[in-house]
Formats: sequence, structure tokens, C-alpha cells
Amino acid sequence: MSFGPPAAGFGPATPPAWTPPTAIEQALFEAKAREDWAAYFDTLAGRHLYYEIRREKSDADPSKVHPLFGHDPRVAGGRVWAVYTEGMLPAPEPHRVFDRKSLGWFARGWEPTDPPWLVVNPGSPCEAFLPSAPPHSGAWAQHAERRGVPSCGPGLRALRVGGPLQGAVAHGLACGALLFVRCGHPWNAMAHHGHGYPEERKLLKEWWGVTSREEWQVQQRALLDPDGANPVWEFALNLRRTIARDFGGHVDTAYWRDAVARVLRGPADGEIVITPDGVTSPAGPEPETEARIKGVQALVGRITRYEARFRADGILDENRFVSSVDAWNFGRASGMARWGLGARYCSLQEAESAVVEAGRVAARSYKSWRDFAAGYILGRCLHFDDEEFGSWYTDMVDVHRILTSEPDSPWLTVPFR
Repeated sequence: MSFGPPAAGFGPATPPAWTPPTAIEQALFEAKAREDWAAYFDTLAGRHLYYEIRREKSDADPSKVHPLFGHDPRVAGGRVWAVYTEGMLPAPEPHRVFDRKSLGWFARGWEPTDPPWLVVNPGSPCEAFLPSAPPHSGAWAQHAERRGVPSCGPGLRALRVGGPLQGAVAHGLACGALLFVRCGHPWNAMAHHGHGYPEERKLLKEWWGVTSREEWQVQQRALLDPDGANPVWEFALNLRRTIARDFGGHVDTAYWRDAVARVLRGPADGEIVITPDGVTSPAGPEPETEARIKGVQALVGRITRYEARFRADGILDENRFVSSVDAWNFGRASGMARWGLGARYCSLQEAESAVVEAGRVAARSYKSWRDFAAGYILGRCLHFDDEEFGSWYTDMVDVHRILTSEPDSPWLTVPFR
């Protein structure tokens, strides 16, 4: 069996210097070299395949499929449907966008009006031309059915070429690694296509209310603001830092709670106090002050219990505590830059600048990847988990273990400062 272009073989010999961008392209290349098409199809079935779509039609109706077919003179009639594995995608351009589907979707969804050839990673050494009409597509369907839905679970992946492995951009991308390793995306893919253009836009709208370039800019600036974290959380953590500095490190939880009450009851006439929504104002009537105290003391309890669990799960070293939850914003700022690029709300240059800035502000606030990670995970848990220790927490435990143990992790290869 052969899947090169008809009457053309596989084209020129493979350039000896070619480096497959990821393990996926490596596996495709090796399977092709030994003409093991079962292994080639299995590899394709294990990952999503990206294809170009018409942006204006997708914007008008993102619920439908709007493929943009190509032309290749090496096949009869020239009509082909080009698909790409993640490592072979072109850099994002304003008017060139991609969606993604599984191999099974291509096998089951073939229409008589579709091109007769599917070309995988065109022009690359792992390229293959696959006849797209039945019965040929039946072979793909069997492999896809056996492999199931492509995994979106946690996994450390990186681009060997086309993505930074050291330097300021790599550092900023590593600040978002908890987010992207959790979904199995390459941690260093600055040129981000993610879940595909329509889904990236949908996710930004659903989770962030972002539907335009201007709204993306507002969110990006807010996440990069060193003073943008939840002020009540930061008040409690700052108070503990002050106590630790004054008393030599260890802070008893009961003393911390008492200190909250003393500080919030303490302002005299005209002084300023913290309020639950973070806005400072003159001290109010005593019932309001007592309500504030109870709220912050309850927060102290939540933080203490999370930190105890963090130590049990290896997120915090013994006798260490979380200094700040700013990392929760800075990590998401790194992610927001990539998401904005995937949705074409910004340019590659703008996204890269935002990623670098995320790394810069993180390095000013934390001493190490471990400190940064603990701050990020605590912020995520305070925001979402409500002490259930459910998936909002356990997902981070899994990803944290990956990032602190696997040899190629950016947290082990990219200096934090």
C-alpha cells in the first residue's frame, strides 16, 4: 500500500537536517518510512487534525463547517483537502484561520463534493496523500474508532522547533504552563491555534465575556496589573507576611485571625479600612466592621486548610506558605495572550509582548517556580473550588507533578529569574 501522490512517489529524499516539531510528526515520518500505514493512521487518530476555514463565513455562522480546499498539481484534478498536525501549523495570520476535527470526523463526514484527496502535512517529510472517498476512508474510520476521541488530558508537550525553549518568551509561556499542560497543548507554542479558531472565540466569550479586540485588551491589561489581584485575599496574605517578618517566620493561625480583628477594628477617625469588595472607605458602624472581620477570618481558615493540603500533595514544602495569589492573574495573562491570538483579537507580536510582560511581573513577585505555582493554585482554588477539593484542585495537582518532575519541563529547564 502506498499513499504518496499518484505516479509521483513520495517526492524528494528527506532533508537530513529535518527535525520533526513534535513526537507526532516523528511518529508519522517513521511510519511512512517503513510504509506502516496502520501505525500512520493510529498516530493520526490519536490527535486532532487542523484544516483551513473561511474566516468571514465562520464569523457569520460558527456552528457550520466552512473548509477552504486547496490545489496540488501532483494529483489528478488538483483538488485536495490539506490537514495539519499541531506541530506543522503555519504561524497565525489575520485572515488565515483553522478549525480542528478528529480523523474519524473526516472519515465519516466525506461528501461527494469534497476533494478526492486528503493531504496530511503538505510539503513536509511526513506528508501523505490519502484517498478520501469510501471505501478508502473506511480504513481511517476503523483506526479512529479503535483509538476513540483524541485525548485532551494532561501531558507535557513542547515544540522542538518553532517554539522557544529558553529566554524571555519561554519564561512567559512557562508562567501559563499549568493551563496548557492541563489540556495537553505544547507549553511553548507561542503561535497558538488551540482548539481551533471558532472554539477559541467561543471559549473567550463564555469564560471571559471577550468578543472583540478592545475587550481582549481590557482583560489582558487587567491580568498584567500587579495590583489587580483580589484585594481581600491580598490583604490577608500581606498581613501574614508582615507578622512573619516581625516574628521570625512561623505564624500561628489563631494569632493571624486575631491580627485581622485588631487591624480592622483599629482605624481611628478619618483612617481607611478594607471592605469586602476591596474598596477602601472610612470605618463604618460596628456591625459592619464585625461582619468584615468574620469574612476575612473565614478566609484565613480557608487559606490555612488549602495550604495544609498543598503540603500533603507536594505543592508546598513543609513550613512554607503562600506569599501572594498574584500568580493566578499572571499565569492567566500568559494564557490570555495566546487565546487572544488564537481568536485573532491580537497579532503575534502583541501576544508575544504580553507573554514577556507576564513573565516579567511574575519574576518581580515570586522567587521560584514552586512559589509561583502555589500562588496560582491557591488563587484558582479560592476562586472556583470552595474547599471541595474537586477537579479545580486535583487537575492542578496532576499538572504540578508533571511540571516539577518530568525532565523536559520548563520549570526544570527555564530559570525563573
